[in-house]
Amino acid sequence: MKSVSMILRLLSVAPLLIFTAPGAFADAAAGKAIYDGVGACGSCHGPTGQGDGPAAMAMNPIPRSFSDGAFIYDTDGDGTAGTDTDLMNIIKNGSAKYGGAPTMPGRADIADSDIQALIAYIRTLKK
Repeated sequence: MKSVSMILRLLSVAPLLIFTAPGAFADAAAGKAIYDGVGACGSCHGPTGQGDGPAAMAMNPIPRSFSDGAFIYDTDGDGTAGTDTDLMNIIKNGSAKYGGAPTMPGRADIADSDIQALIAYIRTLKK
């Protein structure tokens, strides 16, 4: 009887484990700290992700605004642009590697777990 109860509990949690998107448990508050701090994302993308940071005016093209939630790169070729994997690749490798502007540098110096938190924060900027 005890083993049946345990199996039922595991089965109730299994769909959450299978269908949860990568990075779904990342901490957006920690991501904001990275965005504002070591990531220095706000200098180009702006404090609220509108693409209007202090360096943006000198850039061509101007940095992407995160407010519309639209991302154009399908870095992993899965047919869907803007997945967490795509954003991870852009942040780690820069956008030029995928045909984008060379003004978006790669940040391989930021740990994957911190990039996941950063992505979680970027997703909150969609209006």
